[in-house]
Amino acid sequence: MDYRPLGRTGIKVSPICLGAMMFGPWGGTELDESAAMIGRALDAGVNFVDTADVYSWGGSEEIVGQVLEKTGARDKVVLASKFHNPMGEDPNQRGNSRRWIMTAVENSLRRLRTDWIDVYQVHRPDLDTDIEETLGAMSDLVRSGKVRQIGTSTFPASMLVEAQWAAERRGYERFTTEQPPYSILARGIEAEVLPVAQRYGLGVLTWSPLAGGWLSGRYRIGDVPESRRTVMLPDRYDLAVEGNQRKLAAADALAKLAEESGLTLIELSLGFVLAHPAVTSVIIGPRTMEHLDSQLPGADVRLPADVLDRIDEIVPPGVTLNAADDGWSHPALSDPAHRRR
Repeated sequence: MDYRPLGRTGIKVSPICLGAMMFGPWGGTELDESAAMIGRALDAGVNFVDTADVYSWGGSEEIVGQVLEKTGARDKVVLASKFHNPMGEDPNQRGNSRRWIMTAVENSLRRLRTDWIDVYQVHRPDLDTDIEETLGAMSDLVRSGKVRQIGTSTFPASMLVEAQWAAERRGYERFTTEQPPYSILARGIEAEVLPVAQRYGLGVLTWSPLAGGWLSGRYRIGDVPESRRTVMLPDRYDLAVEGNQRKLAAADALAKLAEESGLTLIELSLGFVLAHPAVTSVIIGPRTMEHLDSQLPGADVRLPADVLDRIDEIVPPGVTLNAADDGWSHPALSDPAHRRR
């Protein structure tokens, strides 16, 4: 495994990060199967595991914690988790306030059965909370030894810059990582987020490299699989949506390119993400051992320039084919109240 520097932290991580979102009730992946996948990933050289408190409402963290404790692998694993999303009915059991951060981290440490989290991340922006409030609380966690590094997930470039300036101004710990969505079908972060990450030396941990399954090889023109996602997430999967029609056409063209290149579409997709010089590690989120085995080889893929050029012809740099895949949209755009009242 070719380990990469996590920004300027001095930590070395594998180019593949094992995402644990599917561990627990959300993915229907129980403890034994999750343990087998963690073991398989570690044996392959993966030393990076990412989870979040909200995944299966704490169930994912509990599974990861049990497995790392039982196997004695905690010290070998760079462990990342996240907070922000609602963890109860109480309006203060969510967000990026000091009040919630101090509670959330203790809950995560308990579920993960560890004394520290290597990378503790803000899962999404919180416009109701001053970034200095968040940075101040997270700085205290670093200085207390409960957290080693702090990061963000799915932050726009302007907020990343604001956070860097706030940390410098107030003498706080600065965010050292960003976790954005990135795939061949969702390349919007190439315009500003990735250049900002390079400018400030942030480690970049990308999620959804297979675009929520669109780049798994199953989506082909004339052969679209039936999925409950069409009903649950129509903006991202219903082919009546123009952006999803563009995704299907691109996925079909990319599958043909992968075949011509002697690769699976999964390998092509992971190789593409890892080819960007700003990217540190790509987070995969397998639900089964079969999924994991199909994705691990992506760590070794090196796409030649001509293949990357052909990918650019199918989906131009900086373009996201469907804005619903951005992961977060500013309320100034999504909430009419911010525009009309």
